[in-house]
Amino acid sequence: MTDTILSSATKEVVIGFDRPFVVIGERINPTGRKLLAAEMKVGDYSRVESDALAQIAAGAQMLDVNAGIPLADEPRILAESIQLVQSLTDAPLSIDSSIVEALEAGLKVYKGKALVNSVTGEEDRLETVLPLIKKYGAAVVAISNDETGISEDPDVRFEVAKKIVQRAQDYGIPACDVVVDPLVMPVGAINDAGRQVLRLITRLRNELKVNTTCGASNFSFGLPNRHGMNASFLSMAIGAGMTSAITNPLHEPEMQAVMGANVVMGADPNCSQWIKKFRDPLAEGTGGRGNRRRRRSA
Repeated sequence: MTDTILSSATKEVVIGFDRPFVVIGERINPTGRKLLAAEMKVGDYSRVESDALAQIAAGAQMLDVNAGIPLADEPRILAESIQLVQSLTDAPLSIDSSIVEALEAGLKVYKGKALVNSVTGEEDRLETVLPLIKKYGAAVVAISNDETGISEDPDVRFEVAKKIVQRAQDYGIPACDVVVDPLVMPVGAINDAGRQVLRLITRLRNELKVNTTCGASNFSFGLPNRHGMNASFLSMAIGAGMTSAITNPLHEPEMQAVMGANVVMGADPNCSQWIKKFRDPLAEGTGGRGNRRRRRSA
């Protein structure tokens, strides 16, 4: 069994093979959100605050925090955002940046064991990010591409993931602290993308014995009814062995799919979380229409 243990100052979340699927909320990300980017750039984090609280209320167990704003002081903004979010919730965080200085700024202020998003198989990236992971005792998302780009061949992506896991071990980072992103391709552009990634997820679990994550919404890019497609993909990915995803917990179809998959996979004992979420209040016998019908028939 492989458990990836993440923590805040007061709470642990475990990503693991036989555990409930972990939803990592994606909303604190200014990419494609012009208003959020403009606010964060000038130190207005009110939307970061509301996004953090809304995602936790919707069921996210972790939050991804990104501050990738062009021509901005990303290390400072990322560190300030992390401190704010940690003051609002005890959920562990994913520190998300392509800039090594920003990752270190975030890790310096983070309380607990963070998930760093991300490292690729490119040599310069391995040599700069992996020492940070070891230094701060973090876990890391390993994205299955390297200097050659993103391969459409899932076997090539598997070999890149294997390389990253092995290199991490060279730095003293155990495989349980490497969460592989197999790279979900848009099925609207690559017809076989679904079958490819499901096979890759299964190989990563069975052969490398690592946990996995992805940007789930990539699968439905360009298609109508994206939430329905994402929900179908998430259910099948969980069945294939995926253990977490970076997605928007405010989308109800995707969250229902995750909760239902937890039931199917035996990760929701006695269906307790499903029942708690969806039980009809009238079924509890505390009055209401059902009792009124019984009184009329007496």
